[in-house]
Amino acid sequence: MPLKDPLLETLKVCILNLQSESPVIDRSPHLSSCCELLELILRKGLQQPILSIVQRDYWHVIDNLRQQDTCGKLGSLSLAAEQTLACKKLLTAQGRGRYFLRMALNRRILGNVVQHVLHVPKLLEWYSPSTSILKNEAFVEPFLSLLMVISEMDFKLNADNCSFLDESWLLPICETYEAVPCRELGMVLRYLEGRVFVLDLLPGSQAGVDGCVHPGDVIDEINGVSLRNASNGQAGVVLSNLKGHPLSFRLLRWRGQDGGVYRPLLRLLRALQQENPSLRLGPQGPAGQQSLAGSSQGHTQCLKEGRIVYIVQFLGKANIGMYGGKEVLQHAIPLVLGQNRPGKEVLLDLKETHVTCTEKSSKADMFQYSYPEISCVGRYSKPDYSIFAFCVADTTENPPSAEFSCVVLRAASAKDCEEIVTRIAAGFKHTEWFV
Repeated sequence: MPLKDPLLETLKVCILNLQSESPVIDRSPHLSSCCELLELILRKGLQQPILSIVQRDYWHVIDNLRQQDTCGKLGSLSLAAEQTLACKKLLTAQGRGRYFLRMALNRRILGNVVQHVLHVPKLLEWYSPSTSILKNEAFVEPFLSLLMVISEMDFKLNADNCSFLDESWLLPICETYEAVPCRELGMVLRYLEGRVFVLDLLPGSQAGVDGCVHPGDVIDEINGVSLRNASNGQAGVVLSNLKGHPLSFRLLRWRGQDGGVYRPLLRLLRALQQENPSLRLGPQGPAGQQSLAGSSQGHTQCLKEGRIVYIVQFLGKANIGMYGGKEVLQHAIPLVLGQNRPGKEVLLDLKETHVTCTEKSSKADMFQYSYPEISCVGRYSKPDYSIFAFCVADTTENPPSAEFSCVVLRAASAKDCEEIVTRIAAGFKHTEWFV
C-alpha cells in the first residue's frame, strides 16, 4: 500500500472544492484552507540555522532563490518576490511568504517556484530529508501534480488586501470610500498597535452623512498611502497634505465575512472599548450596535493567535480496534470513561485543516490530527450531552498499525459540544472510512 501524507490528501480535497468555483476570489470558502495547507507543506521539515536569531521561514527560501537570479532567468518569480519586498504593509517573514503565495496563485507560477527550489541543492539542504515533502521522492511528485492542477485554475485575489497577512490567513472585507474635498470629514481616530481605527463619527459630519464608514473600521490607506504600522498623528499629516483634494480611503471592515466580528480585530476592539466605553459598533441588529462582551461566551472560549478556541476537558483515549465508524462511539466512550481518569483542562483549536489540543496551564502539546486522520465524530447519547468523541487512525506505532483510537472530551456546555462536533464533521466529511 503506497504511503500517503495527510497534508497532501487534505490539499487534494481542498483543490477539488476550489475547482467548483471560477474564478477563485477572497470570499471563496475553501481558499484559506488551501493557502494554509500550501504553507504547512512548504514549512514542513524546514530546519533552523544554528546560532541564528532569525527564525527561518519558507519566505527566506524564496528570497534566497531571488538573490541567486543574477541573470534574470527566473523572470516572473523574481518580479513577484521584489514586489513582495516593496510592500510596506508586510512586517514579518510570515506575512511576506503569504503575500507571495497569493501572487503566485494569481499569476499561476507556484509550480514553477517549487520546481526551481528543487533544482537548487543549497536550498534543499535547508530541509530535513526525514520529514520534508520536498525531499521525499514518494511525496514530491504528487505535490507537483497538485500544483499543476492549481496552475490551471483562475485566481483573482485582491493584492491590496494584505495588512493582516502577518497575523492570519483570514482576511477582512476590504472596501473603498471616496470622499469629495471638504474642510472636515468628522472622523475621530484612535491609533492602536500600528492600526488606525475609526473610533467615532461626529454628528452631521461628511463621513457621518455618507454612511460609508463605521466605528471599529480600520483605515488602511489614504489616496494610496499605507497606514500600516502608523505612528500617532500620521493619518492627520496625510490628510493635511491632501487638503482640497478628493480623498480615497481603503477601509478594512470590523465585521467579517460571516457577519460577526472579524476575529483578528477582536482583541484590539475589546481594548478600544475598555479605553473608550462610548465605542459602539454598528449598524447591527435592532439596537444599531454589537457588543463585544459576549464574543468569548464567558470562560468557555478564549483567544489564541487571533483565533477563538474552545476550553474543554480531556477525559482520555483508548484503542478500539480495526473499525473506526461512527457506530463504535457509543461503546468506545464508556470504555474511556471507565478508566476514571481525572479530566484535564485543555484548549481545543479547530483550524481550517487540522485539530490541535494543548494543556491550558502548561501550554504543552497533547495531540494534533489533520481531518483525513479522523474517521468519525459524535456526541454521547447519555444524559451528559456535553461529552463528545472522535476516532482517529492510530499512527503512533512504527510501522503504523491499521487500528483506531477514540479520543473523548467534555465541552463546557451542550451548545459548545454541538458547535465543536459540527465543525469537526465539516472538516472531515470527505474522509469517513474504515480498515
